[in-house]
Amino acid sequence: PDMNEFVKPSPDIKVVWFGHSTFLLNLEGKIILVDPVFSGSAAPFNFMVKRFQKPVLELSQLPAIDYIVISHDHYDHLDMESIQFFKDKKTLFIAPLGVGSHMKGWGIPANRITELDWWQTHKQDGLEFTATPAQHFSGRDAIHDNTTLWASWVLKTEKHNIYFSGDSGYDTHFKEIGEKYGPFDLAFIENG
Repeated sequence: PDMNEFVKPSPDIKVVWFGHSTFLLNLEGKIILVDPVFSGSAAPFNFMVKRFQKPVLELSQLPAIDYIVISHDHYDHLDMESIQFFKDKKTLFIAPLGVGSHMKGWGIPANRITELDWWQTHKQDGLEFTATPAQHFSGRDAIHDNTTLWASWVLKTEKHNIYFSGDSGYDTHFKEIGEKYGPFDLAFIENG
């Protein structure tokens, strides 16, 4: 991807998909990274669940990231190495309830993390981040299952409306979210 072109102002939504649920958005000049997983493995040990191929860009090749949105704490959505890359940057993090505990433990300052419950909205810089339901579960080990929340997300500006399902199975919540926040200009649907 041509990052110089990507960051240029545009009335259109710009997207770079990195695989699975990792994607980069230029949404009216704000750069948003969703579920960043750039390491070589999506598991607690690097010899497990290896990537099929390297990411098309390294973290160091990305433009300055304004926001990172996390859907839940599974290894294929919340990657410690990728999150720690942003420890000393100005990037703000938006996540479901409880997920911030992982990031704080990895050195992200608490004042850069916003956690939301389903149906809660955080407004900043002309953006609205709304955590919406998803049919899934959470946990990074077999002991702490479902101690943090999982979510889908609605990202809205004055001109655009985007939906990201997170790792959600199909259920009636899709209809409810669509009725409450749709129609959407762009939807990223991942079946977990």
